[in-house]
Amino acid sequence: MDNELHTIAKAMVARGKGILAADESTGTIGRRLASINMPNEEPNRQAWRELLFTAEGYGKYISGVILYDETLRQSAGDGTPFVDILQAEGVIPGIKVDQSTNPLAGAPGELTTDGLDGLRDRLNEYYELGARFTKWRAVITIGDHIPSDYCINVNAHALGRFAALSQEAGLVPIVEPEVLMDGDHSIEMCEWATERTLNKTFAELKSQRVDLEGMVLKPNMVLSGADAADRADAQTVARATVDCFRRTIPAAVPGIAFLSGGQGDEEATVNLDAINKIAKAENAPWELTFSYGRGLQATPLGTWGGNPDNVPAAQKAFIERSIATAAAREGEYV
Repeated sequence: MDNELHTIAKAMVARGKGILAADESTGTIGRRLASINMPNEEPNRQAWRELLFTAEGYGKYISGVILYDETLRQSAGDGTPFVDILQAEGVIPGIKVDQSTNPLAGAPGELTTDGLDGLRDRLNEYYELGARFTKWRAVITIGDHIPSDYCINVNAHALGRFAALSQEAGLVPIVEPEVLMDGDHSIEMCEWATERTLNKTFAELKSQRVDLEGMVLKPNMVLSGADAADRADAQTVARATVDCFRRTIPAAVPGIAFLSGGQGDEEATVNLDAINKIAKAENAPWELTFSYGRGLQATPLGTWGGNPDNVPAAQKAFIERSIATAAAREGEYV
């Protein structure tokens, strides 16, 4: 089983490819659809995912797709299950398994992630449905006197439990500790919070006997807050991110798939490119790729607009975003 987990994890972070995050919850995708004046109804959610999954040739740039529970069970209009469509394109199906965030008791302004109850049974079902990797997101907020050790410890422990249970079920865990870019904090504050979070996360993964070679890390980049007066440029982001990772992430981890975390398409791509340029020059031990949702979907969603006549143009936009982001993943974005 270990060798299978290692093989899948390496394939997920293969050179020239990244991961599409299409795991928006029903509420989140509803907000996406609202932006193009479409009601949040199952046929509309299905049509949007089908547009993405049937784009011709995207498997050259996308190694895996993270799905939502509803999406894992859906089929295309011709009755072909989405899982089969992905596999035919050479793309690995995955599944988001956390059940969203809620306020952390006794910690104002901080969050914890739910979903450990019943997780073992759900993981076994997801494997039978065709998923081969999982994802769990923990959220760390920067603000006045936070993040607290309490918040980081609770979330890191849950990430370790999730990862261990996933590997037990034959699924590669994507471990996602996200330090949010919400706020006006400096890049130095983000680096401090990210380093604390990653150190504790890997301590928990080790103590809970997670096989580091059979997982993928999905962290934030080290960024200035979205509302900071003077936001750091791509070179500064890249330097801080690589330095932070060298201090915290074991070389055994096969790859790091960055989240876009609210960055726009261009910012997320330019930063990924700058990070890879430094990492390549300094022979960093991990593959550094992407696991983007909005960064790959925003442009094609706007192009589609819910109009069936626009499907080919929207698929073309999705391929173009995938090509550009895959180039940045190699440090070759122009």
